[in-house]
Amino acid sequence: MAILVTGGAGYIGSHMVHALVDTGEAVVVLDNLSTGFRFLIPAAVPFVAGSTGDRDLVIKTLQQHKITEILHFAASIVVPDSMKDPLGYYRNNTMNTCMLLDAAVEAGVKNFIFSSTAAVYGNASGAQVKENAPTPPISPYGTSKLMSEIMLHDVARAHGLNFVVLRYFNVAGADPKLRTGQATPAATHLIKVACETALGRRPQLEVFGTDYPTPDGTCVRDYIHVSDLARAHLASLSHLRRGGSSATFNCGYGHGHSVLDVIEAVRRASGREFPVELAARRPGDPAALVADVSRIRATLDWRPQFDDLDTIATHALAWERRLLGRRDHASA
Repeated sequence: MAILVTGGAGYIGSHMVHALVDTGEAVVVLDNLSTGFRFLIPAAVPFVAGSTGDRDLVIKTLQQHKITEILHFAASIVVPDSMKDPLGYYRNNTMNTCMLLDAAVEAGVKNFIFSSTAAVYGNASGAQVKENAPTPPISPYGTSKLMSEIMLHDVARAHGLNFVVLRYFNVAGADPKLRTGQATPAATHLIKVACETALGRRPQLEVFGTDYPTPDGTCVRDYIHVSDLARAHLASLSHLRRGGSSATFNCGYGHGHSVLDVIEAVRRASGREFPVELAARRPGDPAALVADVSRIRATLDWRPQFDDLDTIATHALAWERRLLGRRDHASA
């Protein structure tokens, strides 16, 4: 019996793998390494190279390793890219999730935890977004995830699959032990980009939009530390194993920070000034997205440990320095 982590060599997935291994779980990783890296996961964890859309491979993996639970992270996640390539996002996110669910049903998988996104809420109104808020996504990325959620509900109803959907807000930071972190070249995560700019890896940081209806005119987001997010998945797994009902939860802290707030936090963490260029808005970016987290806190045994923007920035910067040392060593 084991847990399959799809996308387990990626940013969030690799943190999940380490968290599961830390608790003594048997884990198998499936990843096509399009954006993931084998060095981010423990060497002892069985690794299968391939796509969630390869039904035969998935069935073989589920049967060979006696998989009873799936944590599904594999996806394309960049909002602006989804505006340019909607079909690619529907193929990789929605169609591949369909194939994975089909294989899970055939193999008798009992529990399924799905990595979703706050992008399903589109231009949400109000100070905090509840899980029952309207879901009119404004990007193909958000739509691809919402379609996958709908499929999951229908499959669960038809086949008795138990699930948790976790709608992430803005995931940031890195493993405090520096075992893993965001390693994708040209990543678009704001805190990573700011850290790379502070370390001279990028010439400047662009701020997309300064005329939003927010306190300083820049987008406001609810930033959650990736290690706290991994623990939310552990709590979701415990919930399902105890016989808890299928559910959808927001994953955030319940308060937001602007783009300019993040820049200042990275400046404080690095002790460096770095160039910032103000640019026009990007398509698909809502002005503000902050989670209502009352449901997850009332239902799951989960309490954040790193709810502090300066801590998130410090961990992210430490990881970027480790990556920089790794690159320098590789090129020596």
